[in-house]
Amino acid sequence: MERRTIGAGALAVGAVGLGCMPMSWAYSTSRQRGDESVRCVHRALDLGSSLLDTADMYGPFTNELLLGRVLRERRSDAFVSTKVGLLVGEQHIVANGRPGYVRRACDASLRRLQTDVIDLYQLHRPDPEVPIEETWGAMAELVRAGKVRSLGLCALGARGGRRSGTGLYDGTLRQLQRVQQVFPVAAVEAELSVWSPEALRTLLPWCEARGVGFLAAMPLGNGFLTGTLTPGEGFEPDDVRARHPRFTAEMMAANQPIVAGLRRVARRHGPQVTPAQVALAWVLSRGRHVIALPGTKRERWAAENAAAAGLRLSPADLAEIARLPGARGSWD
Repeated sequence: MERRTIGAGALAVGAVGLGCMPMSWAYSTSRQRGDESVRCVHRALDLGSSLLDTADMYGPFTNELLLGRVLRERRSDAFVSTKVGLLVGEQHIVANGRPGYVRRACDASLRRLQTDVIDLYQLHRPDPEVPIEETWGAMAELVRAGKVRSLGLCALGARGGRRSGTGLYDGTLRQLQRVQQVFPVAAVEAELSVWSPEALRTLLPWCEARGVGFLAAMPLGNGFLTGTLTPGEGFEPDDVRARHPRFTAEMMAANQPIVAGLRRVARRHGPQVTPAQVALAWVLSRGRHVIALPGTKRERWAAENAAAAGLRLSPADLAEIARLPGARGSWD
């Protein structure tokens, strides 16, 4: 697989990584199988999808434990990215950016992952009660201690501002400018897909100008852009899509022209090419510093996603995708 670099340290990873969250968090709990997920991780590594993206809050903790089962055998094949900064309660999630907590959380992640170093340690969410410089400073200490190789910042959870479509990542950009004064940012993780292109306006250019890697989260639109979901089929109550404004039956039907467009492009590249692969190839075409992080828990989809790294879209393909209608949500 094509390899791309993250940050000034030139840490090389496969252009398509593996988002591990669905294996133990946020999607259809009844369909989660530990052994199946372990096989999926092995398959992804076999195909060059070396970046494994997890977080201590996924489960919580069980996602890191699951990856640890693979890493104890194949640590040299993997680039491990995990996150800190969120605590999961019974019915709520709260931020914790206190330096002491960050240090303890890192040690706990290392134990669960069965490794002595984390390749990329990301701040999941800033704590509004703690200056971000203090949190980032504690994370920088972990780099100096040899427990972490590089630092990243997540810019997720911006859906609420999507109605206006302007200034969506202004707050994140201010945070990035502040933490850059403390210790270099190697990567930024944010949502980017055909139906969520907002990061292209300001966040992606910021990363490109500074040699910062961009980790494209949800590049398949929470599964919608695969073309495998049927409007009205419903989701389990614990599935994040059950409360997503683009996954009501009405909005899934309204957004079908986006999938149809991806399918048209796929057909031009051969009968084996899928809408999901076109969606991933579009993400990868946004820049040499972009790494796609599709999430899955199945070997089949991990293999399909990895193959997208070899798909090259033509100018005509990209122009057709650019003409697709914008995604609609239940607020529209």
